[in-house]
Amino acid sequence: MASVIIVGTQWGDEGKGKIVDYLADKCEYVVRSQGGSNAGHTVVVDNVKYKLRLLPSGILHKDKVCVIGNGVVIEPKVFLSEIDELIAKKVNISNLKISNRAHVLMPYHKILDALQEEDLGENKIGTTKNGIGPCYMDKASRLGIRICDLMDKDEFARKLKFNVELKNKLLKKLYNHEEINYEELLEEYLGYAERLKPYVADTAQILNDAIKSKKNILFEGAQATMLDLDHGTYPFVTSSYPSAAGACSGSGVGPRKIDHVIGVVKAYSTRVGEGPFPSELFDDIGQFIRDKGGEYGTVTGRPRRCGWLDACVLRYASYINGLDSIAITRLDILDELDKIKICVGYKYNNEILTWYPANLNILSKVEPVYEEFEGWKTDTSSIREYDKLPENAKKYLKRLSELVDTEISIVSVGAGRDQTIILKNIF
Repeated sequence: MASVIIVGTQWGDEGKGKIVDYLADKCEYVVRSQGGSNAGHTVVVDNVKYKLRLLPSGILHKDKVCVIGNGVVIEPKVFLSEIDELIAKKVNISNLKISNRAHVLMPYHKILDALQEEDLGENKIGTTKNGIGPCYMDKASRLGIRICDLMDKDEFARKLKFNVELKNKLLKKLYNHEEINYEELLEEYLGYAERLKPYVADTAQILNDAIKSKKNILFEGAQATMLDLDHGTYPFVTSSYPSAAGACSGSGVGPRKIDHVIGVVKAYSTRVGEGPFPSELFDDIGQFIRDKGGEYGTVTGRPRRCGWLDACVLRYASYINGLDSIAITRLDILDELDKIKICVGYKYNNEILTWYPANLNILSKVEPVYEEFEGWKTDTSSIREYDKLPENAKKYLKRLSELVDTEISIVSVGAGRDQTIILKNIF
């Protein structure tokens, strides 16, 4: 048996969903441990594209127990819409479980998200305005409403009334915005409660019992290390902890019960929203990568900022997460390029930095230092063995592994399940 955590090592959109979907075949349980409906995963199965927002990527395997952990914030309307879409596509969701300790995202969270972002002006974070931050703010302020509260009609009504009164004061006095109607919201969410009830469980107990029974468990986070609330490019981060440690706290499974941590690395870099991005490309190559890679947000459709791979970011992510191995995705997107670069350091005040600065004023002024590689100019999408990759592709991957000081376990050369090269079996 093994308990394995999958984390993103960059700013998200690394292809975690594809790696989770692939490895889920070897597992009995797949767990989503943090984030909300702002974090989309795109998975392709039999040429059918599935865009998942709250559901674990393992949901496309009919015999897996899929768990939404206590660290996730759940918007019931989005969750129910997602399962309705999967049911319409004949996907089995009978093994889906929601933590009774997860927090409920309310409409007032989305309203406040948009108003606060607008109010920040030039200092805006670049949120998706899906209410994730304000929901986590309520959680940290001990004002949040949990799934177990939603299952208790009287307790939910009491907590909702208190929250609506509090939020209405804020909306009216600070933003001159129309107030929330408590009665309408109560009726709407009690309706959601009835539909959610069959899925609600003490998921921490379920997972720890599964570990005792020597089951294989896969933990998937949303977003990525550089968006982690503590370790990312603060304040341009998400409101939760997409690190390996966050997977433990967001699922109720202790760190000593984890056997392997895989970091998913896109073969180039992308970022959505505001914040520093030293290796960003503003030329035709950046646009080529965006277009060929379809680098537009799963949830928002926003064009992603594209750039060369940044080894400083990956080294940082490796030790923050305690990576045991890395999975390289989207190698095929680079197939047509004549030259390929990796950022190996930053130049700042005539010094070369090989570490990732916490100070964003420094980070915004650094110049990337690159190593350049010859492109392989060969279609890799149909290759299934590492030894059959072009020599220049193997040189690129070897150097990447050396720079991050972490071995490669998986190379992905396309979105399909079969477009996967395994270098090391994890399960």
